[in-house]
Amino acid sequence: MSPSSGSVYSTLYGAMCPRCDQPVARCTCPSRRGTHAGGPGGDGVVRVGRQTQGRKGKGVTVITGVPLATDELAKLGKELKQKCGSGGTVKDGVIEIQGDHRDRLVKELQTRGWTVKRSGG
Repeated sequence: MSPSSGSVYSTLYGAMCPRCDQPVARCTCPSRRGTHAGGPGGDGVVRVGRQTQGRKGKGVTVITGVPLATDELAKLGKELKQKCGSGGTVKDGVIEIQGDHRDRLVKELQTRGWTVKRSGG
């Protein structure tokens, strides 16, 4: 691939870094390590909120801004779902946990050393 192709996905390698055109696992960008596939790009604050949009009124707790690589984010998502005793998913760098668990998750993420804010109402 040429450096200017701008591919973000390859059927051969999966997710691609748009800067260096390498598979995410072999990315050579020092400032972007651990931030691929929707990773943090913001102010370093983990935000915990609640959403019901597009879910037929069912609420989910949404966690954004976690400064972890995709595989580590998936592992954290699994641990948080187990703590809450609930289902959920990790997609596009966002952890979604079914139900309203904001208070519990804010405390848990603070014990892991992150600056956490409750977002939304």
